[in-house]
Amino acid sequence: MDSIEKNLANWQASLVENVPLGGLFARNPTVYKWKAPFRCWLLREGSFWRTTDLLTQSLWLHQQGHALGARILLRSCFETLAMLIYVNLLIRKVISGEIEFHSFSEKTSILLLGSRDDSTGHQALNIVSILDKCDKRYPGIKRLYAELSESAHPNYEGIVTGYSRVDHDEYDTRFWNRWGEIYGSAHLGKMELCMTTFHLEYDEVWPGLMDKLESWIAENDEMLETSANSGLRI
Repeated sequence: MDSIEKNLANWQASLVENVPLGGLFARNPTVYKWKAPFRCWLLREGSFWRTTDLLTQSLWLHQQGHALGARILLRSCFETLAMLIYVNLLIRKVISGEIEFHSFSEKTSILLLGSRDDSTGHQALNIVSILDKCDKRYPGIKRLYAELSESAHPNYEGIVTGYSRVDHDEYDTRFWNRWGEIYGSAHLGKMELCMTTFHLEYDEVWPGLMDKLESWIAENDEMLETSANSGLRI
């Protein structure tokens, strides 16, 4: 637990306080006249803030013996991790030519502005669909998310397993809060897995991909301008 607390403290101290568009434009005006790379920066840093916040609260709840709440928050952490993994996958596909740039730009709008309550002009993507894609890079992440989801919903595990056990000898169903005894010992390991994977995607994968994306946009700027003005999908 000490390593998790130390890492979270380091993360908290490393949170980016702003992403100035002027600074990005000065970095490369050709690249940052396009909105998609700017949105990628916002998605990256917003994901870092959210993951740090969720993991901090999940750890606190775990320490206080509130295993169900800790587990539900950890589920949200893996959702947020999946968003970052997905952004990186999209950037790879642009660079390799698997998706065209303007489609990528629309996807970044949806990721950044999507909602389920019609509060924005974009319909949020289904997180399970995103996890399907992430599972190809990190096999097992979708299964882990599904297991955490069982705890989050009022279904068999969420009600029956979490709060009761049948005594078959006495023909009696006994109720108590069982979340800690069932999942408490495995919680920190799952937190560490989430943190390690997020660190990899945030610190090691994303910077190199962004450099390549910037280079790709600069090299293809004229083509992108032509396709944007003509309505062609390039």
